[in-house]
Amino acid sequence: MKLLVTGGLGFIGSNFILKLLKESSNFEIINVDAELHGADKNNLSEIQNNEKYEFVKGNITNRRLMEELISKCDAVVNFAAESFVDRSIDNADPFLVSNIRGSFTILDIITKQKKRMIQISTDEVFGSLSTGTATEKSQLNPSNPYAATKAAAELLIKSYVSTHNSDVIITRCTNNYGPRQFPEKLIPKVIILANQSNEIPIYGKGVNIRDWIHVDDHCDAVLMALLNGKSGESYNISANNEVDNLTIVNKILKLMNKPQNLIKFVEDRPGHDLRYSMDSQKISNDLGWKIKTSFDDGLKNTINWYLNNPEILNKIHLETVQDTTPWKSSN
Repeated sequence: MKLLVTGGLGFIGSNFILKLLKESSNFEIINVDAELHGADKNNLSEIQNNEKYEFVKGNITNRRLMEELISKCDAVVNFAAESFVDRSIDNADPFLVSNIRGSFTILDIITKQKKRMIQISTDEVFGSLSTGTATEKSQLNPSNPYAATKAAAELLIKSYVSTHNSDVIITRCTNNYGPRQFPEKLIPKVIILANQSNEIPIYGKGVNIRDWIHVDDHCDAVLMALLNGKSGESYNISANNEVDNLTIVNKILKLMNKPQNLIKFVEDRPGHDLRYSMDSQKISNDLGWKIKTSFDDGLKNTINWYLNNPEILNKIHLETVQDTTPWKSSN
């Protein structure tokens, strides 16, 4: 199978590509990435000479380019997105362009070329939940510009499935962690700052709850959806591992033998959702997917990966992770 992976220089996309090429000889991959915020060429440096891998610099909004690339492939896995909530609050325009216009460009082309598309979405489309869990049938209720653009893409896809019988599957995942994650995100940010014995900013009181899943488990689920998922369906991907931000920070500090007094509580960001939660029974029952990585093991391995890759740490500007300006210090 020949795949077009969009946004493959980013955190999840790069881990997906590496997993496929390392664990199977059945895939050829074209990776198209605009090399914008969050992309890192170093994520895939180890396979740059792999004969089954090709990199193309380009934007998913470029219709002519996407028509050419999609024509060469059997399916598209769309990881490409502007995905930082804080940045969407500061300036939503790039999110509308990438997450809506870009997704639509791919959707329209795969419909005309009769190819399969996997749209990587997010649990944030359901908004904040005080109780209960969201299922695939729950109402979309986004509460920040990033989530709203991802929800808009989902609605476009559903309309194309209904109107044109497009072969598209939507996957929605909870918070990912693991190697190669951009340092604005909570877990790598805490690891980097703790390693440097710098203050660690936490929004509000640190009570915001997310369900954390290791990126490898997410990639397994996406692959199962690609190969065996039912066209037109959506699949929630969660780990049943709901943890508040303060608990995560304390876990990391303990594992790194760092003091808790590094924690600094800062003003909360606007519209900071309290809790996300999804039910993933559907993908487990229908496709046989299950979690393989425990949170404690995954967190230890993630810390070790960052500490064992000093060249990554050295390239990170302190201002990126130390910014405590409300809604510009991503949790």
